[in-house]
Amino acid sequence: MTSITFGEAVRRSIQKDPRYHPAAYELVRDALHMAAKKFRDENAEDQHVSGQELLAGFRDHVLSEYGPMSTIVLDTWGLQRGEDVGIIVYNLIECGYFGKNDGDSIEDFSGGYDFAHAFSNPFLPASQRESRERKSS
Repeated sequence: MTSITFGEAVRRSIQKDPRYHPAAYELVRDALHMAAKKFRDENAEDQHVSGQELLAGFRDHVLSEYGPMSTIVLDTWGLQRGEDVGIIVYNLIECGYFGKNDGDSIEDFSGGYDFAHAFSNPFLPASQRESRERKSS
């Protein structure tokens, strides 16, 4: 892994794949740090998290940072599903900013949760939340 700045990594990533706003890269990086704190001992040498752990940290971070505006912010930046988070991670891996373990795969970001539900449901009135949950069951 080469040593490049985050700004340079984002610039290179966007040059190859312009689908995502530069702020989306910063959001994913910050969510990765949050996931590592949540799922790993801070004194552990290996701070690696799985794709699904990163997505859990991403959800927590986005909700705490943007609250009811989460879906609007994510849509504006091109993030609509877990796979988008994975693509950003792998764009940063390809340019040498992030590393990966042998067993890691972009498919690790598949599935998970529905962004529209995860980022809007917490802010709905209880009656609407319950109605949505009954419909999705």
